[in-house]
This record gives sequence, structure tokens and C-alpha cells, in this order.
Amino acid sequence: MSLRVYNTLERKKVPFVPVRPGRVTMYVCGPTVYDSCHIGHARSVIVFDVILKYLKAAGFDVTYVRNFTDVDDKIINRAGQLGVETSEVAEKYIKEFYEDMDALNIERATVEPRATEHIDRIVALIEKLLEKGMAYRINGDIFYSVEKFENYGKLSGRRLEEMEAGSRVDIDERKKNPFDFALWKSLKPGEPTWDSPWGKGRPGWHIECSAMSSAYLGETFDIHGGGRDLVFPHHENEIAQSEGASGKPFAKYWIHNGFVNINHEKMSKSLGNFLLIKDILKSYHPDSVRLFLLSNHYRSPIDYTNKAMDESDAGLDKIYSLIKRIEDAHGLVLKEVQDEPGDYWKEFCGAMDDDFNTAKGIGILFDAVRQANRLMDENSGTILGDVKITIGKIHADILKIGKVLGILSESAGAYFERKKIKFIEKKAIDPSMIDSLVKERFEARKAKDWKKADEIRKTLSDMGVLIEDRPDGTVWKFN
Repeated sequence: MSLRVYNTLERKKVPFVPVRPGRVTMYVCGPTVYDSCHIGHARSVIVFDVILKYLKAAGFDVTYVRNFTDVDDKIINRAGQLGVETSEVAEKYIKEFYEDMDALNIERATVEPRATEHIDRIVALIEKLLEKGMAYRINGDIFYSVEKFENYGKLSGRRLEEMEAGSRVDIDERKKNPFDFALWKSLKPGEPTWDSPWGKGRPGWHIECSAMSSAYLGETFDIHGGGRDLVFPHHENEIAQSEGASGKPFAKYWIHNGFVNINHEKMSKSLGNFLLIKDILKSYHPDSVRLFLLSNHYRSPIDYTNKAMDESDAGLDKIYSLIKRIEDAHGLVLKEVQDEPGDYWKEFCGAMDDDFNTAKGIGILFDAVRQANRLMDENSGTILGDVKITIGKIHADILKIGKVLGILSESAGAYFERKKIKFIEKKAIDPSMIDSLVKERFEARKAKDWKKADEIRKTLSDMGVLIEDRPDGTVWKFN
């Protein structure tokens, strides 16, 4: 394996060499659970889900930690609006998160900690920063002093002396520096609180992730990931407080995914283009959502449009159609070739080794689909010998690639049955009527009544039914 990853910290692709050979430790910032998850959340979770799956396929023993921020200003505000406890808000949206992620075939992380379960560790980390002079106390509040960390700004590339306090930095006249950030916030009416040596209060956002990551992965681990929007200040501050406390490198590799835009505009509630995962899944298959979000390189932005999603749906149909075609050909797939890596799997691994290039990997997947269809078209009837073995290997490669991409988790038969039911419910069409029209068209073609055959094809097309004439017969599916 010669995996290279783009490390935000170094601003270039570098060879991936884990801290311990054969093992990978990875921490990814999870959601702040105050609202339903949107398509931007889905991209981040899917990107790192694929990274996890590929590292496992490459033979690594992976410990993956993805947290829940379950105490935060946003959660407190939402609880206040609803007149409920913050814990009730958190529980509601953690449950929703799992429902969305299960639907998207997201693998559960090794550990999924909550910030509120790690208050003692957070307090201990803050005490260490105070002892080392990296933090200071103002009444019951504790702030981290960014000027005490020599390399502050190394992840984002910002120089402290050139920065100006902006929208993502809390303005507080008590701070020694505008970029100093809260490690502990003192008791305020209506907020959840915990005991600490400095009085009752709650943790700041950044310290939560430093405490949780080190609890399960140690003071130095391999990969830290999240969305691009987290580079500054969240990940920058994690580095400062973690390395300030331990004196050791925090994460070796920093991986950040790009944004999702909606019809060429930034997604935002104010623009009314805020797309929730649960709403998208009412119209599109979960595999289509995954294919779409992986169709651009993870570091690049991606533009969500109905056209792009329809194309993803059509692409998924092609993959499942081939799988069904192969599996319907009696005795075609040879079990003895299933575990042998074929050429397409090797090409796919080459793409993934180049900074997890799923866009190129998906292109290779469709190359495999086209080649298998071509071989089956050219060898209609009984498929024997080398051709049979070749198609079997391509089929095995497609399934392996699908497993890494997190798609093709159901049988082709189940996929088309589900799609048929959904279409019938939407269009109120009787499938037996379609079968009858297809048979009638077959008879017309047999009689060389091309005009009638074309008229029936158009009738079916107007109903949203696509037909495909193959050497082994005519098949139909819903568009």
C-alpha cells in the first residue's frame, strides 16, 4: 500500500505512515445536536465513513472516534425556545442522527462519546493548562492564552499578529487577546452546570474534543477530520490546547472535506435552501445520495441540484441492472474467483491511495459496469470459459468497490422491487399492464411491424417506463 493523503497541516499530499504499524487511530468531529442533520453533515460523515471502510479493506486495524457535542450555546438556546432541558434536546437529535446515518448505511464508530460524559477529564485538562501558565482565570471563567502557544495559527496558516476578531470569535473585553477562547464558562441562570475547582459552570466547545480524543486515542494519534469550516477556530484551538498541555504533537494528519452548495449557492437557512437528509431520502435512494456526494473529490466543493441527483439515480440503476443481469445468468458467477482481486479493484485501490479519490474510483466502477455489459452482449446465450471467469471477476470487483463506497448493500432484486413499489404508488400504474405492452411490442417486432413497436415504446416512455432490448430478451424498468 502506498497511500498518500493531503495533510491540511502541511498543505500538501504526504505519505501516510501511522503512529503504530498496522493500526490507525482517527477522530472526527461529530454533530452539535441541536437540530436535524442536513446534506452538509451527510457529506462529512460519508467521506470519513468511506475512509474508514477503505483503511479496513487495506488491512488496517482502525479505532474510529466520532463525538457528539451535547452541551453548547446552540443547544442551550434551542432548549430555551422549546422550554425543555438541554438533555432532552440532545437526546432528540442524537436519535435523529442515528436514523439518518443508518438510512445512509453509515458504519458506527468504534466509540461515540458525548461531551457531558467527560467533564472530569475536561476539568483535569484545564487544570494542567492553568498549571503550565497556558490559561488564566477571570472570576469563574477560564480562558486559553493563544499568545502562550508559539505555533498558534499553524493549521489555518494565519499569523496571530495579522488576525482580526471576526464573526467566529467571541468578543469579550476581559480577554488578554481577542483570540483567547473559553475553556470553562461560569454558571449562568438556566444553563446546565457541573462542579469544578473554579465553581459551577460548563466546558467550552474546543476543550471537549481535546478531552474526548485523548481519552480514547492518546495524546498523539493519526487522523483528525471534519468539515473545512472547522479548520479555524475549532481545530486550530484543539491543537493549541492539546499540545500546550502535553508538549507532544496532537494529530499527524488533518483531513477536511469541502462544502455542499445548493444550486450554485451557499446553503443557509436565510436563503431557504437548507436541505435536510430525511427530506432528501424521501425522493432519492440512500445509495444515490452517497454516489452523488462521493462524485467529487472530498476536498472540493460539490453542488447539489435535482439534475445531479437524477443522474446519480440513473447511475445507480445501471449498476444494479448489471448485477441483476449477471445474477440472473445461471451459474455465471464463479465462487472461486470472488476473493481474487481483479484489475478494476486494483485500479480502484490506486485511486483511493491517491488521497481517497472517490471521484476517480466511481469512474472506474462504471468502466467495470460497461465492460461487463459489453462482454455479456457479445456472448449472449451460454457464457463459458475465460469470458465466464472474466465476468465473474468484474462482478466480484464491483461488489468490493461498492462495499468501500458504502453502496450496493441490498440485493438487485430487492432494489428493483422497492423502486417498483415506490413508482407504482406514485403513478398508480399496474405492472401487469406494462408486461402486456412489452409482450405486445415483442410480437409487433417479430412481425416486423416497426411502426406499432415504436408506438408502444413511446406509450411506455410516456408512462415513465424504460425498455431495453438485449440479446437475451427485453427488460423494462421505471425511469
